[in-house]
Amino acid sequence: MKRLLFLFTVSTVVLASCSKDYLETRPTNAVSDAVIFTNTTDAWKAVEGMHRFLYRQMYGSQALGGISGNMIFMDALGEDLVMTGQSNGWFINEYRWINHRLDNSNINFYNYLYFFSFISNANQILAQIDAAAGPAADKNAIKGQAYAYRGWAYFMMIQLYGERFVKGGANSGLGLPMRTEPTVGATPRVSVAEIYTQINKDLDSAIARLGATPVTPRRDKSHININVARGFKARVALAQQEWPLAAQLAAQARQGFDLMTNAEYTSGFNNYTNREWIWGIRQQEDQGTFFFSFFAYLSANFNSTNIRTNPKAINRLLYDQITNTDIRKTLWDPTGTNTAFPIPLNPNGSRFPFMNRKFLVANTALSIGDVPLMRASEMILVEAEALARNGQDGPAQDALFILARQRDPNYVKSTNTGAALINEIMIQRRVELWGEGFRFYDLKRLNLPLNRTGANHNASLAGVFEVPAGDIRWQFLIPLNEINNTNGVVVQNPL
Repeated sequence: MKRLLFLFTVSTVVLASCSKDYLETRPTNAVSDAVIFTNTTDAWKAVEGMHRFLYRQMYGSQALGGISGNMIFMDALGEDLVMTGQSNGWFINEYRWINHRLDNSNINFYNYLYFFSFISNANQILAQIDAAAGPAADKNAIKGQAYAYRGWAYFMMIQLYGERFVKGGANSGLGLPMRTEPTVGATPRVSVAEIYTQINKDLDSAIARLGATPVTPRRDKSHININVARGFKARVALAQQEWPLAAQLAAQARQGFDLMTNAEYTSGFNNYTNREWIWGIRQQEDQGTFFFSFFAYLSANFNSTNIRTNPKAINRLLYDQITNTDIRKTLWDPTGTNTAFPIPLNPNGSRFPFMNRKFLVANTALSIGDVPLMRASEMILVEAEALARNGQDGPAQDALFILARQRDPNYVKSTNTGAALINEIMIQRRVELWGEGFRFYDLKRLNLPLNRTGANHNASLAGVFEVPAGDIRWQFLIPLNEINNTNGVVVQNPL
């Protein structure tokens, strides 16, 4: 466990993201945790380092550009994102449901170590921040973000490596090693139920601290504030089928954030100043991500081989359910011939039916773009879904109307009830959050099968068209390195 979990220490992450003068005076191999936590000014750099880690390349792999690697993996495993070509091979074996079931694959090693790196860094912060010199409000804000990151990271992981959570069930299947202190040594996996208990405990601690008085103002949308922490817990409550709590927290999380205009909706999803973004990656031009950027794979216009020969498309069956007056329908070209849709020009990129222009880079020579990680529209959809699943059809219709009317001026408030209303909400969710990394998580939490049949998936590319709900393939395998490095203390999922 030591070799795998502690590969990225606080010092390493901090120094990858700090200012040049800090780098010059505090080289990577010379900074100790004691120096970082001498005062809150330096301790803030540990928090900044965690934000920078959201888009830092992992293991020198082109497909692992921080959290964007996870986002693309999650949609590649679903049915709504369609690969149009083999291209240079990135994400194809994930699309085929191969790599997450190999114990030595990048997707397993990356997701496991990536999120444990956040956990390890949060543990370091929480263990040492109280002794730092500085204002109590700063310490509270730093601790609040650390608790939020740890809860978020465990939640992201448990949905991959554990069985789905079932409300009222024992949830006694193996989850993850539990680490809440900066200790070294092999730690066995605890149950799914225990991991969720810790997730909720961490997020409650985050909400309490980030909502304390006086509140330290958020420095940027890349920082976690009380809205983000509540959004995290709303997602967790949705996964645990705690419908009233999910609806309540989602409504609170989006307070102060308006939905974007239609003009903003078609501007490329690349600007963190968007009024709707609650949390997101803010990337500056001097922080290049080259070909491991989210936009090097999902945008329509960055000049990468992957985009030129494999522009990402939407599931035709989902597209057909979007009304013609919905602004979102303009984000995909059903013909594959609309020259208003941008493509890389040097050399000319390929066009395919249902290709997207949702994600665009502002400068086609650079793969840089801000990445949305939580939006007000998601929270409206969480609220609407939770209300509908709790039998509160009227309030669910009201919540859905806020979003649907904004996207489609001709939308008439739904009169659907029960299962029909839930289905309408889920269609809206699939369209609204296309490409933002939710689909695998949604299918698993709802115990739904994968079904790509009848759409525009190419059999030679997709490989797998159906996976039954509850199949063992819904669990990622634990990386072989983890099992070997712990001498079998951490055991494998069913093969």
